[in-house]
Amino acid sequence: MPLLQRLCWSTAIAIGVAIAALAGPAYAQPKNFPNKPVRFVTTGPGSQNDLLARLITAKLSESWGQPVVIENRTGAGGALAASIVAKAAPDGYTLLLQSSQFAIGAAIHKNLPYDAVRDFAGVTQLGFSTNALIVAPSLGAKSVKDFIAFAQARPQVLYSSAGAGSGTHMNGAKFALAAGIKAVHVGFKSSPEAVVEVVTARIHYCVCPLGPTLAFIKDGRALALAVAQVQRSPLLPDVPAMPEAIPGYQRDGSFILLAPAGTPRPILNQIGGNVARVLALPEVNERLQAMGFVPAPTTPGELDKILRSDIGTFARVGRIVGLIAAAQPEAQAAKGR
Repeated sequence: MPLLQRLCWSTAIAIGVAIAALAGPAYAQPKNFPNKPVRFVTTGPGSQNDLLARLITAKLSESWGQPVVIENRTGAGGALAASIVAKAAPDGYTLLLQSSQFAIGAAIHKNLPYDAVRDFAGVTQLGFSTNALIVAPSLGAKSVKDFIAFAQARPQVLYSSAGAGSGTHMNGAKFALAAGIKAVHVGFKSSPEAVVEVVTARIHYCVCPLGPTLAFIKDGRALALAVAQVQRSPLLPDVPAMPEAIPGYQRDGSFILLAPAGTPRPILNQIGGNVARVLALPEVNERLQAMGFVPAPTTPGELDKILRSDIGTFARVGRIVGLIAAAQPEAQAAKGR
């Protein structure tokens, strides 16, 4: 069976398990929900958050017979969008779709206008995008092992990102820590800019999404040494997964769907189950796979645990790379435990 077919089949099984978990005895179908429009609050038009929201809301609207509208609120690293949902009525009609930036913000910012754990209730993890460790072919490294040897032979190497505190910043730092190399961060305005700096060999490496990277990999201007997830990507089947080179390496943060704290559990279960069914639709799954996105829905309780773990991980990385003071406790992660 071809790799892509095996991975799609594995994804379908995982989604089926998530749906079944939500359909057990504890799952109670709320009456008449939804009976008015539902709002998905997310960031930047054209971003991966926005693309995911559009795929999911279109199908939910068909299923529910109610409009499901997208409200794009860009600003403060996603905190503006999160603030709107934190203050919304806990009735399931206002939801937050966010990337790992939500957990990163909670880990490194002390003065957010909300508590990332106490003010939100998990609905479902949506999945995670595929990030790749890329270098310029002219560097001469053909594998992760080669690149680590290259880096260890120098006082330091440079890695690029979409800016301080971004997902690409944290991913690049996580790789340096796992690989045991000394690396200096250089931030740019966006992921595409960070990728170009690697392609032109002005920067040594970047751990960045496949979206702005894949074209450079395909035409040979960038070399993907590994994908930063636990399994190989069907888009790059010959590129090893990071744990093949660095055992124990954990994948990067996930995309999540949250509701205001206090939203009734039956409503959370219904929305999560409905979203899992959307992610399992062949036409949706095909589009997600094409953009390097791996669906991985969960129950609300599972997402709550994942979120706390991600905040703790990013807090540790943030302290090491100097984004937060070494003495600052993991306040956001500890609250609500």
